[in-house]
Amino acid sequence: MDTEAISARLREKSVDLPGRRVLVTCFPGTEQEKDLTVPANCNGFGRIHHFRRATSPGWPENPLPIDPACRHLGLPKADAIKAQVFQNAACCWRCWYCFVPHDLLSGSSNHSQLLSAGELIDTYLQQSDRSPVIDLTGGQPELVPEWVPWMMRELRERGLEQAVYLWSDDNLSNDYVWQHLTQKDREYIASYRGYGRVCCFKGFDAESFVFNTGAEPECFARQFAFMRRLLNLGIDLYAYATFTTPRRDSIKEGMPRFLDSLQAIHPNLPLRTIPLEIRLFTTVKARMNGLRQQAVENQRAAVEAWLDQLSARFSNGERAKCIVDVPFARESNASGASIS
Repeated sequence: MDTEAISARLREKSVDLPGRRVLVTCFPGTEQEKDLTVPANCNGFGRIHHFRRATSPGWPENPLPIDPACRHLGLPKADAIKAQVFQNAACCWRCWYCFVPHDLLSGSSNHSQLLSAGELIDTYLQQSDRSPVIDLTGGQPELVPEWVPWMMRELRERGLEQAVYLWSDDNLSNDYVWQHLTQKDREYIASYRGYGRVCCFKGFDAESFVFNTGAEPECFARQFAFMRRLLNLGIDLYAYATFTTPRRDSIKEGMPRFLDSLQAIHPNLPLRTIPLEIRLFTTVKARMNGLRQQAVENQRAAVEAWLDQLSARFSNGERAKCIVDVPFARESNASGASIS
């Protein structure tokens, strides 16, 4: 897989720059529709997702984006929050456990349409029971990094900046934030108070990364480099990690190195990182084989190793902090050089 070439090709399909439009998935009639717990909304281009803090027994709870959203919206701590999701129709990787059918990641117009931020907000405002959280997901939203500031400007112009929390996903596959946005755009994103971004690390070592994504091994290390650059922008930043791996015997050495790499970006990054449990949605079941089933089982051992590392590296008080209160600003080392 040539990530850069595929990304460039999909970006060309996914954005209309003069019209400020993004290729957005339309869910009715797709395989993904079978997994929706409530019917698609926003003229078929939106779906509702209920983010829940509770996870499977033995798995860390997931406070994202619940805690950042509640903090911005002035809401009390909650165990769940409803989000309005818009999903772009392209991704440069093909993670076997992705709940999105691969035909909805190819930039095809069969089940998608180019829509502007204004058109998306129009359909959102038409909902009678709309959520105060908008989630820009994919796919890979960052194939069109303009989408985030376009949505921000639309929300701000309509006086919705304080009433709506904007959340977006990023699989750290490209540097389009720097290739295609201006410095002014990046500063605008960093200054927007009601925004958070979660970046997903697809594995804890190069082997698990390649197994999960099908991408080139060097892209695993690039994820950390892109995460460091995003931190330098001053965005409210969080991380997910997926721990499916074909080899259980790689966990003992691989997991400490993974946390070392996170802490090289910022000492507290592991406390802002949430391991995601891979579950088998309708689309995923058809892709399963013996090795992938083993990988699903191996993630339990991996998350145990993750929790052991957290206990060894952080105090009880540090681990108990609300994720939004974990210090994550740019820091300086003793010589005054930035460590982030």
